Amino acid sequence: MTVPAGPAAFSSIDALVQALEGVGYFADRRLATAVFLALQLQRPLLLEGEPGVGKTELAKALALATQRELLRLQCYDGLELREALYEWNYAAQLLHMRAVEGKESAEQVEREVYQDRYLIRRPLLQALQAPEPGAVLLIDEVDRADEPFEAFLLEYLGEYQVSIPELGVVRAQVAPVTILTSNRTRELHDAVKRRCLYHWLDYPDRERELAIVRSRVPQAGETLSQQVATFVGRLRSQPFANAFQRVPGIAEAVEWAKALVALDTLEIDPEVASGTAGILFKQREDVAALTQDLAAALLQPEET
Repeated sequence: MTVPAGPAAFSSIDALVQALEGVGYFADRRLATAVFLALQLQRPLLLEGEPGVGKTELAKALALATQRELLRLQCYDGLELREALYEWNYAAQLLHMRAVEGKESAEQVEREVYQDRYLIRRPLLQALQAPEPGAVLLIDEVDRADEPFEAFLLEYLGEYQVSIPELGVVRAQVAPVTILTSNRTRELHDAVKRRCLYHWLDYPDRERELAIVRSRVPQAGETLSQQVATFVGRLRSQPFANAFQRVPGIAEAVEWAKALVALDTLEIDPEVASGTAGILFKQREDVAALTQDLAAALLQPEET
């Protein structure tokens, strides 16, 4: 089945990179290539990676760059079909049935209560029925949902359509840009992966993280921005990462830079780094692990 495409957004990978940077998202070449192909081939894109590497932010940036509506389906254990696709407005249907009681046949009443006006659309159905230029659908943390929900997703991912018993098959008016994210709390079924393009999103290198900090925290001086990018990057590297249960993501690096600006910090020292550890880490043990001695080691200039 051919799904109508939205307007062509980008003529090249370089144009996509520039558009994303224009809305504050700095993608490397491999990621930009995966997104470009997903747009060109009208295929869902599955992004896996550690928490905090920018998976969800990519969908937000892509919606801004393509001027599409962003629809978000947050997954969790026990997610039901009525929360993802649709449900009927039972209260309104009941009122209608009472109003026409005895005046119409049962068949006619049934046809009337299953009309479009009684349908409550959830993110998947909203994405399929979005008008030009279409929507960006973010299916966030799909690994948190259960296997029956994965099975339900197959029709949408493979054909951009869903089946509603009372209405039949609903097909996409314009192919939605679909981004699935996973933190790999469990392995996804192969059937889901086969229907998607795949990209593993890692932590950014120092230069890309520096560009992000500069973009998001322009008030930070050059020395401070450089130190933040270097410090957080070294935190994630061995052997320092072994001291922590979970290393900071990009969002924590940006928040740390904002906090340091609020403290009028011009240059990070061990005392400031240890004292603001609660911004970089969200576990008590990790906060305690960032001692002044460890911070001093992290702040040491790299040997040339």
